Amino acid sequence: MKNPLIKRLPREFKSEIGKYLVLFIFITGMIGIVSGFLVASNSMTVAYNESFEKYHIEDGNFELAYEADEELIETLEDDEQRIYENFYLEEETNEFDSTVRIFQDRKDINLVCLMSGKMPTAKDEIALDRLYATNNKIEVGDTIRIGKKNLTVTGLVALSDYSALYSSPSDMMFDSVKFGVAIMTEEGFDSYPTNHLHYSYSWIYDESPENDTDAKERAEDFLEHLTEHAIVTNYIPAYGNQAIHFTGNDIGRDNLMVTVFLYLLIIIIAFIFAITTSNTITKEATVIGTLRASGYSRSELMCHYLTMPISITLIAALVGNILGYTIVKDFAADLYYASYCLPTYTTLWNADAFVKTTVIPVILMLIINWAILVNKLSLSPLKFLRRDLKRKQKKKAFRLNTKIGIMKRFRLRIIFQNMPNYITIIIGIFMANVILLFGFAMPPMMTHYQEEITNNMISKYQYALKAPVETDSEDAEKYCMTSLKTIEGRLRSEQAVVYGIAEDSDYLNLDFQNDGVYISNAYAEKHHIAIGDRITLDAEYGNDSYEFSVQGIHYYPSSIAIFMDEEAFRDTFDWEDDEYTGYFSNEELSDIDDAYIATTITEDDLTKTSRQLILSMGGLMDVFAGFGIVMFMLIIYLLSKIIIEKNAQSISMTKILGYTNGEINGLYVMATSLVVIGSFILTLPIVNIAIKYVFAIAFSEYSGWLPYYVPFPVFVKIVLCGICAYAIIAFLQMRKVKKVPLEMALKNVE
Repeated sequence: MKNPLIKRLPREFKSEIGKYLVLFIFITGMIGIVSGFLVASNSMTVAYNESFEKYHIEDGNFELAYEADEELIETLEDDEQRIYENFYLEEETNEFDSTVRIFQDRKDINLVCLMSGKMPTAKDEIALDRLYATNNKIEVGDTIRIGKKNLTVTGLVALSDYSALYSSPSDMMFDSVKFGVAIMTEEGFDSYPTNHLHYSYSWIYDESPENDTDAKERAEDFLEHLTEHAIVTNYIPAYGNQAIHFTGNDIGRDNLMVTVFLYLLIIIIAFIFAITTSNTITKEATVIGTLRASGYSRSELMCHYLTMPISITLIAALVGNILGYTIVKDFAADLYYASYCLPTYTTLWNADAFVKTTVIPVILMLIINWAILVNKLSLSPLKFLRRDLKRKQKKKAFRLNTKIGIMKRFRLRIIFQNMPNYITIIIGIFMANVILLFGFAMPPMMTHYQEEITNNMISKYQYALKAPVETDSEDAEKYCMTSLKTIEGRLRSEQAVVYGIAEDSDYLNLDFQNDGVYISNAYAEKHHIAIGDRITLDAEYGNDSYEFSVQGIHYYPSSIAIFMDEEAFRDTFDWEDDEYTGYFSNEELSDIDDAYIATTITEDDLTKTSRQLILSMGGLMDVFAGFGIVMFMLIIYLLSKIIIEKNAQSISMTKILGYTNGEINGLYVMATSLVVIGSFILTLPIVNIAIKYVFAIAFSEYSGWLPYYVPFPVFVKIVLCGICAYAIIAFLQMRKVKKVPLEMALKNVE
C-alpha cells in the first residue's frame, strides 16, 4: 500500500517553496563551484603529471661560469645521468619594463607545448610564453623589441620546465608580468651578443629517483662531484625547483581547501534544515501524536521528514555537478591558466569529485538531520498530543532582574527561548566573516606589502657584477654578497642573502659590534628569531656551515637577509681585501658596460610577489567577498524566519493585547538584530586571529615572508557590509511580522 504521507510532501514544498528554492540554489551553486574546481584541477593535475614524461622534464639544472667542454661533460655524466646544453639569454624589452629569458627550441629535454600560432622558423621570429604574452597584451603577429632586435611573435607556448614563471629559486613568488620565457631558432639565438648568455645545463638520471629523499641524496652527491671539476654559479635539483613543482603543489592545496570549505558549508546548511524540520515538528505536534497513536512508527515519520532535505540536497548535487562539468569547469580552468603556464588539458571524469560533492554532502545531511529527528521524535504520542515537547520541564522561567525594563526583558526571553537558532546564526556569521575577511583583506595586504618594500629598499638600484669594474659615480657604494641556506627544521630550507656592508655606509645605518650580525625583520618573523640568538646556515654549494650571533633586527621586509660588517664578511668567507660583488646606488650607473652586469635589482624585482598575487587572486577575492555576503544573508534570513514562525502565536497574542507592528518588531526583529550585529562585531577579532595563524602556516611554505596586515578600515567595511545586508533581511522580517494574523493566538489554545 502506498504511504499516504507521501501526499503531504508536495503541499509541504509548496507552502515553504521560498525557503526550499533558496536552499536549493545555494547548495547547487556551492557544489557547482566546488565540482568545477575539482574537475578542472584534477584534469590539469593529470596533464601536469603526464608532462614529466611527455615533455621529458629535467631532473635538475646547473649553471657554470664558463662553457663546459666535451671532456668535462663526459666526466660529469659518468653512468648516472645524461647532461644537455640548455643555454639561455636574458634580455630586456623596450615597449614595457620586463625581462625575457630566451631559449633555443628544445629537441631532447624540457620540450615545448605550442598553445597557438606556430613555432619560429626565421631568426627574427620568437614564440612567447602564453601567460606572459597575455598579461602584457601581446598577440600572435605582433612585433616586440627585445634587447636591440625587433622580433615577430609567431606563436604562444608553454615551457614544461616553467609552469610557474620563477626567474630565481630564491624568489618568494613567480612573476608572469615582468618575467617571461621564450623560444627562438638556433640562428636567431646566436644572432644576439653573448653579454647576457648563461651557460646553463640540464640533467636527467638514467634511472629515476625512487622518492624525494633519494633525489635529494643523489643531487647532493652530484653537486659534490660537480664542484670538484667546475665553478658552479647556480644549482637547482628538480625537487627544489619552484618553476617546475610549485604549480602541481598549489593545485593540490586548492583541492583540499575547496573541499573543506564545501563540507563546512554543508554542515551549516544541514543544521538549518534540521532546525527547520524541528520547527515543523513543533507546529505539527498534534498531527504527529495522532499518527503515532494510529500506528505509524518513528522510523516512518523519520523517513518522511528526511525526504525533503535529502531530496533537495541530492537534486542540487546532481545539478551542481552538471554545472561543474560544463560552465564552472571552464571558469576554474581560466583561473588556473591566468596564474600558471600549463599545457593543454582534456576534461576527465572525476569519480573522486563526484563522491566529495554528491555522496559525502548527502551523507552529512542525512546524519545531522537523523540525529536531530531521533531526539525529537523519541517522545511519546501523548506528549505530542499535548504539545509537550520539552524533556525537562522547568518549574519556573529563568529569573531576570526586575530592574531591567519590560521590553528589554522580553527581548532577552526571546533570545533564551530561541538559543539553538541563535547559536547556528553565530556559527554561520563566523564562517561568513572568514570568507569576507579573506576576500577584503588580500588587496590592501598586498598594497601595504608593496609600499613597505618600496619604502625600505637599500637603494633604488642594486648592481651585481660579473667581474669587478670601477664607476665614476659618487653615489655608488661597494658591497659584498653571497648566498647561504637555512637549515631544514620546523620550516624547509631556503636561500638567505648575506650582505657585507661598508663601514659608515650611506645606505644602511647599522652599528656592528663584536662580530655580530643584523638580520632582516622578514627572517626574524618567519623563523622566530630574537636578538641574542645564534643562527646556523649552510653553504649553498658545498658542505661548510656558518654560525652567527644576532646583534639586531633591521627592517627589510623584501627578503630573508643577513647584514655583516664588510671586514667580518671577508674574514668569514675568505674573500680578498679588494673583492666585492657590486654597487648600491640611487642613480642609474651608465658608465658600466652591460657585459659586466650580472643583475640589476630595482623596485620591480622586489615587488613581484605582491604584484603577482594581486594579478592571480584579484578576481577570486571579489568572488569570495560576494559569496560571503550571500552566505551571510541566506543564513540570517532562514533562521530569523524560523524564529518568527516559531513565535507566531506569541506575536499574534501581542497584537491582540494592543501592541503595534512597530513595537512587535522592536521585540522580535530587534532581538535577532542584537544577536546578529553583536556576533558580527565580536567574531571578527577571533576570525582575524584564526586567519593570521592560517596565513603564517600557508606562507611558511614559500621562500621569503609575507607579513599579515589588515588595516582597520577593512574591519569597518566588513561590519558595514554586514549591517547593510542585514537591513534588507530585517525589512523582510518586518513584513512577515505584519502578516501574522490575529486569529493565530486563538488556535491551539492549551
